[in-house]
Amino acid sequence: MAPKTFSKLAGAKRKAAANAKHGSDLRAKKAKTSTGKQRVTFDNDDVKSDSDSGDDADSVDGGAEVETKSAKFEPKGKKSNGDATTGTQTSREAHAKQKQLAAERKAAKPLADEVQRTKKLWEKLRRKSHVPKEERQQLVDELYSIITGKVKDFVLKHDAVRAVQTAIKYSTPAQRKQIAKELQGTYAQLAESRYAKFLIGKLLVQNDDEIRDIIVPEFYGKVRKLINHSEASWILDDIYRGVATKDQKARLLREWYGPEFALFMVDRNVEATADLNKILAEEPSKRATALKYCFDMVNGLIQKKLTGFTMLHDAMLQYFLNLKPGSDELKEFTETIKEDEGGDLLKNMAFTKSGARLACLLLAHGNAKDRKQIIKTFKDTLQLMSGDPNGHMIILAAYDLIDDTVLTSKTIFPELIGKGDGNEAGNLVFLANDLNARTTILYLFEGRSKSLFPASHANDLAILDEIHEIRKTTSKKEPEIRRKELVTAISSQLLSVVAASPNDLVSTSFGCQFAAEVFLSTVGDKSAALAAIASTAGGDPSASTEEEIYPPPLPHISLTPHGGKMFKTLIAGGRFDKATGELKRVDPPLNFADILYPIIEEHVVQWATGPSSFTVLALLEAPDFVSKDKLIKVLKENKKVLKKAATEETAVQKEKKTEVDAAEKEGGAKKRKSKSKDKEDKPKPKGNMGTKLVLEKLGV
Repeated sequence: MAPKTFSKLAGAKRKAAANAKHGSDLRAKKAKTSTGKQRVTFDNDDVKSDSDSGDDADSVDGGAEVETKSAKFEPKGKKSNGDATTGTQTSREAHAKQKQLAAERKAAKPLADEVQRTKKLWEKLRRKSHVPKEERQQLVDELYSIITGKVKDFVLKHDAVRAVQTAIKYSTPAQRKQIAKELQGTYAQLAESRYAKFLIGKLLVQNDDEIRDIIVPEFYGKVRKLINHSEASWILDDIYRGVATKDQKARLLREWYGPEFALFMVDRNVEATADLNKILAEEPSKRATALKYCFDMVNGLIQKKLTGFTMLHDAMLQYFLNLKPGSDELKEFTETIKEDEGGDLLKNMAFTKSGARLACLLLAHGNAKDRKQIIKTFKDTLQLMSGDPNGHMIILAAYDLIDDTVLTSKTIFPELIGKGDGNEAGNLVFLANDLNARTTILYLFEGRSKSLFPASHANDLAILDEIHEIRKTTSKKEPEIRRKELVTAISSQLLSVVAASPNDLVSTSFGCQFAAEVFLSTVGDKSAALAAIASTAGGDPSASTEEEIYPPPLPHISLTPHGGKMFKTLIAGGRFDKATGELKRVDPPLNFADILYPIIEEHVVQWATGPSSFTVLALLEAPDFVSKDKLIKVLKENKKVLKKAATEETAVQKEKKTEVDAAEKEGGAKKRKSKSKDKEDKPKPKGNMGTKLVLEKLGV
């Protein structure tokens, strides 16, 4: 507790302060001077003097008067501008002055006026739909008049480079070449710029060979530096992947094998090779240094999480192909790929040609544990991979290499077909109609058939040959046993989805082919799915709606060639074996004829005389068709209709004839496939061929 004396003093001070606050206005204010406290004299504007009294107002305390200057107080944080008449500067005036200074600094920069004008031109040109063609051409001409000869100065300014890009967008080929030549020697620098790198893409997107040959060589010898640059790496890889020629790609990729390949380039007149195996065959002494250099570059990018480059995947494949199976180098490389956090490396590899092949080879050379880890890395990516030109090969490799078919079926099939989320029908239509995705299902049924692997998929067969040779020493299970186990695992899922959405599936040619293969190859109860497919044949084939509906309804399945072919295959219940010349029926038999006939019975004559007449012929030829006699009776009763259809031109034949006549009238008849004049002059058959065969089968 404070002493009483101290409390009294404190109270006295507080009272004194209160009295001073409300004291007389005549009390003089005090200001500090160089000699201490002095009296302050106020100007007439501040305090009115009492002129009537004639007496000088002395200080209350009776002190002597001292002459001092008038004290001027300024707000904290604000400085006087030196103008005695205006006093302090307001915030608005200060802000205006700052803007003025900024404008003066900008105007003092080189090409300030030109940059400002190009920005205004760009503002107009970028709104393409709001600028008439004539006005746009005038703006482009003005823009070119400004930037010509100064392009290098403009492209390194973030606000001016957009105007140059717009100029290239509306330029003529000659103007583009002029800009490309003017920028010669700076493309590596431009690639490192956040904004100027897009200018390189604008120049290359026009597919001009001369411009390409100006730009690409400027990246020679700088691959290691640029591929590790946050901005330049992407434009370098884009050039490598989509623009560079085969020779240019080889020269860029060779730099991954050592500094000597960057310093001592192959003669321009000699075609370079990036095949590391060939390079090491010519210079075996460089094997260790080339492999180490390549691995260091690859590992550096993996650690930086820059794993999406096509060039990286090409270099990784070349490195892997030159490792000895079972060597420590191969094991270390495999572990480096597997240990990538998040699996981004493997997922990115799946979508490039070299990356997908490397992933297949890793599965082929790996043990059971490696294969399990690799295939699980692709979780939630498999459906996207199935439709990719390269990614689908990894799924096929997993079918052929992983002995644990339970792991394969649980990992892959739910993602491809669906996980019970209601998207099964859409997924199945995609799997049936996509050229790449369909292989991920039908490969288990058809194998390496030509219909599944046309000439465009020749690379797929080459990879399959490669991994099949390797699996002889790395896989234990017999290929046929593995295939049958996978077919058994996928059958129930496929049949249930087909039964749930038959109309979507049979609406396309590939869908009908897919459905036929499913029924001929799967195992289990197919009755519900067969009934669902048969239900798509219901209704009157000749029925038409007068009302306009958008989108227009699909034609009846009997009017489509793929629909009739599917029904014919299912009625036959097997595949035709070219080796034996006989039909091999599936076991147990489908008995599809008995399922289909009750649905089309009412309109069977229209089927027999329409595009799907071969379906009726298949019913007559089916050995297990119960209602065959009934069908024969109906057809014989309508033999006049059948004969008319067999002799008169069909709608398709009439359409083709009209096209030929129109071409002949114009004097440019279409060339015929047959070179023989006898065959050319031979008249084409008229009428429905299927109906003719039905009549022959009936004996009428």
